[in-house]
Order: sequence, then structure tokens, then C-alpha cells
Amino acid sequence: MEKTFEPTLKERERVGVDFGIKTLAVLSSGVEFEGLKPYRNAQRKLSRVQRKLSKKVRGSQNYSKTQLEVQKLHHRVANLRKDYLQVRPVANLIRQRKAHLYKMTTYIAKNHGEVVIEDLNVSGMMANHKLAKAIGDLGLHEARRQLTYKCERYGTLLVVADRFFPSSQLCSNCGNQQPMPLSQRVYSCDCCGNKIDRVGHASVNLERYNEYGSTRKPVEG
Repeated sequence: MEKTFEPTLKERERVGVDFGIKTLAVLSSGVEFEGLKPYRNAQRKLSRVQRKLSKKVRGSQNYSKTQLEVQKLHHRVANLRKDYLQVRPVANLIRQRKAHLYKMTTYIAKNHGEVVIEDLNVSGMMANHKLAKAIGDLGLHEARRQLTYKCERYGTLLVVADRFFPSSQLCSNCGNQQPMPLSQRVYSCDCCGNKIDRVGHASVNLERYNEYGSTRKPVEG
């Protein structure tokens, strides 16, 4: 089937998009998209029901009923880990996530003439067991895939910044570059005193990627 080319009028010439775990996507325009996290939500529900079970009287009708609920949730969590589409409740959750990503990527591609994103090493991030569940839950690979073909469809230029572009280390006000540990959530510039949320200023720097060029590399500290 031939792809339809549907160029659209753009609300904004260029936008930087910073994908993350805490917030799925932050745009330099100020728009934010929260991610649907079916796996994480199912785990939290399982923990709540397990605590509820611990307070029931063993052998009672309520205990048996709650125990069955725990077993079903264990099954759901296990299948979500595998994206097991043959199980209806799990399939519905995964489809909801995909639909959410569809709306987000459509908005980004339709309303901006140029979209700048980071070249995220999703495979490498998935190798980190501390990040793997969260990244898989958010569907970052699927978001990138959808955004790529939608930018083509709507006549939008998709720019992928160099993987080592230090978007979180640059001051979005003066361009100063300094170390930015992952534990630090607010960027405080040593040069001009600018203070801004880590994620917010990363997207602004991505929007200005063409000004910085690919020569800027991360610094350690």
C-alpha cells in the first residue's frame, strides 16, 4: 500500500523533543506528554493486593477471593513483561499504549516544520536492568518508529542529534557547558546563574542543535 503524503500547515518552525523515563516527551514549546506505563501500574496494583491479602484471615472466603486476584495479577505482570498479545487484558493495555504514542507522534509531526530528537541508544539502555523495565513500558522504540514515518507523511524534517550531543549539560540561556549528574534534576549554570528543570532545558538545547553543531561533546566531572 502506497504511503499518503499529507503536508500540513505548521504552528511552529522548529521544536526540540526530549524523550525520557519520568516524562515520556518534553517539547521545547512547553508541551509535555506523560507515558502510559501498563507494566509499572500492574506491578503497583499487585503490591497493593498482596498487602491486602496479608491482612486477611487464612482459609476465609475473603482470603481465597483475594488470593485468586493476586494470582491473576501475577499472570498479567508476567505477560506484560513479554508483551503477550494473546492474553486479552494485556493486549488491550498494549494497544492503549500504542494509541497514546500514535496521538503524541501525530501532534509532533503535524504541527512542527522541523523536529529535533536525540539519537537514543534504546538497545544499550535496555541492557541496563535498572532501566529496562521502564523503557520497555514506555515504548520509546515504538515512539521513534512512529515519529519517523509521520514526519515523512506530513512533510516535516526529522533531525537526529549526534548521540554524544550534551543536551543536558548546556545552559539554554548562555550556552555554557558543565557536568550534569543524573541525580541532579535542576540545571544551575555556574556562568550566568540560570536555573531550569533538567528535562526542560534539554529540549530547548535540542531545538538549537543547528546553532551548536555536532562538535559539542559531553564533559566529565
